[in-house]
Amino acid sequence: MAPLIIKVCGMTEAENIRNVEQLDVDMIGFIFYPKSPRCLCEIPAYLPVRAKRVGVFVNESKETILMYADRFALDYIQLHGSESPGYCRSLRSSGLHLIKAFSISQSKDLATVSDYKGLCDYYLFDAKTSLYGGSGNQFDWNLLHRYSGMTPFLLSGGINPYSVKAIREFHHPKLAGIDINSRFEMAPGNKDVERIGKFLQAIRTGETAG
Repeated sequence: MAPLIIKVCGMTEAENIRNVEQLDVDMIGFIFYPKSPRCLCEIPAYLPVRAKRVGVFVNESKETILMYADRFALDYIQLHGSESPGYCRSLRSSGLHLIKAFSISQSKDLATVSDYKGLCDYYLFDAKTSLYGGSGNQFDWNLLHRYSGMTPFLLSGGINPYSVKAIREFHHPKLAGIDINSRFEMAPGNKDVERIGKFLQAIRTGETAG
């Protein structure tokens, strides 16, 4: 099994960020959506040095995204709203690297993905919810076998310490990584470092997470 990109999203506290980064994760996500309980309101005393910094936005203005990208030295912009292909093209023309999230509950939800062809570095497939952002629920990953695009994707939505077997058994040529968040928290924005460490060890070695 090829190494998966590991993205830990929704972090807010400096020492927590530092400790999670030391687990050799690839991306750390910061949510800049005011209605999220994990919204990052100010620059923490520590930001990732090795892991890529991902800023998560929902239907935000281009000017605001550019401001945050500069202030936090973001490596990727993750769009979690109803942003159009044209909007993505505009951000990309500004030199930003994009991850576009799509909410999936049935196969027809994949219909619009092709409209973003060539505009994003990664897609992120998450469970559909009535609210923006993650729901902590898992969708039927088998639906993604209908995705035949060329853009690699991250798998999100309800991944938890007991998802190791399902992740290792899910095969898709464009699966690039996984995104974990609420199922590894002690409180919103505060991740359980030990739990994440055991999970990643299990993912990387094939063992069962405890």
